[in-house]
Amino acid sequence: MDRIFIETKILADDAGLISGIAWKFGAPDRIGDWIEPGAFKGVKMPIPMLFGHDMNDPIGTWDVATEKSDGLHISGKALVGEVSRAREVIALVKSGAVRGISIGFITKKAAARVGGGRLIKSLEFLEASLVTIPMHPGAKVTSAKSAVQALNIASAINRAAAQIGRK
Repeated sequence: MDRIFIETKILADDAGLISGIAWKFGAPDRIGDWIEPGAFKGVKMPIPMLFGHDMNDPIGTWDVATEKSDGLHISGKALVGEVSRAREVIALVKSGAVRGISIGFITKKAAARVGGGRLIKSLEFLEASLVTIPMHPGAKVTSAKSAVQALNIASAINRAAAQIGRK
């Protein structure tokens, strides 16, 4: 099974709903692999949501995969109400300590690229893992919803308003 670590955008909420970009088109990963648009055609969902590609550490399922012009978008649910490890991982996502998604797949059709890496044209998508250090440099975590962040934002707004009121 091939594993590719990529940095990605992740959104997560307190119910364990999570979404992100599992593969960003138009740029290679750190080892030079490209996945072509259309390679994810026929993806069968759901697939396991793992932490760090550990097959013995499932934390939920990815239920939707949509190929868009910028990449493969996935969404699913971490089982935060049922699995304590899922609660831990989602807390790490919200804090920014875990900021990537890495995909596990079997290559069905690929060609060597000039300059290194592969041009992957077809694959079987097996799993997607939340990871700490992803392989793809083109995408980043942009936000994760949480009550703590909302309180911090409200506090910052109140401090700014107090400063404006003093002037």
